[in-house]
Amino acid sequence: MNTKIRWLSALFTILCFISMPEYCAAQKNIVLFLIDDLGWSDLGCQGSTYYKTPHIDQLATQGVRFTDAYAACAVCTPTRAAIMTGKYPARTLMTEWLPSGRWNPKSKLREGRFLRDLPREEVTIAEALREAGYRTGHFGKWHLGTETFGLPEHHGFDVNVGGNPHGNPGNYFYPYNGKWKIPTTSLRAGWNVLPDGKDGEYLTDRLTDEAVAFIHENKSQPFFLYFPHYGVHTPIQAKDEVTAKYASVPKDKRQGMPAYAAMVESIDDSVGRVLATLEKLELTDNTVVIFTSDNGGFYKATSNAPLRANKGAYYEGGIRVPLIVKWPGVSESGLTSGVPVTSSDLYPTCLAAAGLPMNQNQHQDGVNLKPLLNGQGELPERSLYWHYPHYNSHPSSVPSSVIRRGDWKLIQTFDPVGLELYNLKDDIGESRNLAIQRPGLVKELLAELDVWRLSVGAEQMRPNPDYEMK
Repeated sequence: MNTKIRWLSALFTILCFISMPEYCAAQKNIVLFLIDDLGWSDLGCQGSTYYKTPHIDQLATQGVRFTDAYAACAVCTPTRAAIMTGKYPARTLMTEWLPSGRWNPKSKLREGRFLRDLPREEVTIAEALREAGYRTGHFGKWHLGTETFGLPEHHGFDVNVGGNPHGNPGNYFYPYNGKWKIPTTSLRAGWNVLPDGKDGEYLTDRLTDEAVAFIHENKSQPFFLYFPHYGVHTPIQAKDEVTAKYASVPKDKRQGMPAYAAMVESIDDSVGRVLATLEKLELTDNTVVIFTSDNGGFYKATSNAPLRANKGAYYEGGIRVPLIVKWPGVSESGLTSGVPVTSSDLYPTCLAAAGLPMNQNQHQDGVNLKPLLNGQGELPERSLYWHYPHYNSHPSSVPSSVIRRGDWKLIQTFDPVGLELYNLKDDIGESRNLAIQRPGLVKELLAELDVWRLSVGAEQMRPNPDYEMK
């Protein structure tokens, strides 16, 4: 942050308190946890008896837990773009994970075009909050662009710790360069996450140290702490002593890999430390805390049951995620909401937490979730949409578009060509395809999906002239 911007930010805060005290009182601090690859079923409050997440479970008892929350995409980069912009990935052309996804040039279809950097033209939630006098900090995984102009510091963050172009940390233990053996001389050298550390240091703990320090440094002004953990993404690496605890559980009682369970516990510890810091500094009552994931759980690491499939797929196991929102003075403690919501909704919700007006030209696809937080309000009736014109290597994943309207979900697949219709109220595991039994509803939902794709300028897949039939 340059001197001029820092001076203007401080001046804004001073003038705010002098001339608009009621406005400043509405400026809640915001802490947004985004966990990588955390499955919908991977928390105690979500029904797991294997994973131990007491701090996150406690957060759920203090806020609102959304049972039908969705990631904007079944893979990471597009969801992160949706959170930053308030838009569906199809609208921003941020539809695939960076840098290049997994397209085979001999596939039947050519994938849709997608951007390799979050467009500078987008006003991110960090930029909107910083303009309103917030100090903004990013700690962890960015995965939205390159060093030239696409890193957190180019998109509204005053502080960037650990955010580089890549999505895989390489190694969760110092030195953070993993098997690629990248020199630890640059913060952004290849897969390297952090340039320094000490032997035995664990990445989840180190990022938490940095986040806690950020809170201490900014306790006297409004702040936005965006905490997109690298955990629990591969490589599956955890502390030996914690892994041993889960390894002692009989195999038929395990929900996932013991080391993965230990990674989840370290994430829970991190959440606990941040919440304890807010309590110690007497910031709890003035801080909105949001906790969610970027997509479903990785199929080798955890079971997403009762949901079908996994990360990368457009069944519920790939896109339904945990979401907890604690808004002191607004959210009803221990409330659960079954209203379908999505990643794009976090942008306008954060604006509301900051006491700022909505900016529908920016967050075109997101809505403010505040009306749902006390169980008394409603959202405008709407459908949710997904569009993924790409191939990837995750099981059960095929190029698809999806619409959820009410309890109904239609999946249109492009390769192979197909239509699947599920009633999620009666069949959360998507075991009964009702497309043949309900042709009229299929036609109706498909027409709505077509209109939406046209409205957002969604990229289409086309026949590949280089296709080689196997």
